[in-house]
Amino acid sequence: MASYAEQVGERLRNIRLQKGLSLHDVEERSGKEFKASVLGAYERGERSISVPRLQRLASFYGVPVDHLLPRLGPEAAPEAAAVGTADETVCIDLEALEGRSEPEARTLSRYLALIQTQRGDFNGKVLTIRRDDVRVLAAILDQSPGGLIERLDDLGLRRPSFG
Repeated sequence: MASYAEQVGERLRNIRLQKGLSLHDVEERSGKEFKASVLGAYERGERSISVPRLQRLASFYGVPVDHLLPRLGPEAAPEAAAVGTADETVCIDLEALEGRSEPEARTLSRYLALIQTQRGDFNGKVLTIRRDDVRVLAAILDQSPGGLIERLDDLGLRRPSFG
C-alpha cells in the first residue's frame, strides 16, 4: 500500500491532469511559485507539502483543499474507523501541547493557532478539530489519519470529545 505522502501525491497529480496541465504549465502559470521539479516531488510522494503551500496550490487549481487529499475509501477502513464518522471530531489538549517540543507538535501548534484565529476561539485549554483538519494534518506530517490519531494519543494530546 502506498504511503500517505504517495497518496497525497497521486491526488495532486490527478487534479493537475484533470485541469489539463503539465508540470511546466503549472510552473509558468503560477509565475514560477510552483516549480515543476518540486511539484513533481510532491506528486511522487518524495516530498511533503506544507499547509500554506497546499492551500495556495488548491487556490491555483480552483478546488477546495480537501480535494487535494486522498479519499478515505474501503481500503482505508481501519484509518476511517480510527477517525470515525464524517461528523466526528478530535479534541486536542492545548495546555499539554504547549509543553511539547517535538517537530510535529510545533507544526500542530501553528495549524491549531490558525483554526483558533478563524473561529475566534481562544479559550486556550482544548480545541476540537474536524475530520478534514485531521486529514490535512496527517498529510502535512506524512501520516495516515489513523496514524495521526495514534500519535496524538502517544503524545498525550487527545482528549475525549463531548457532545
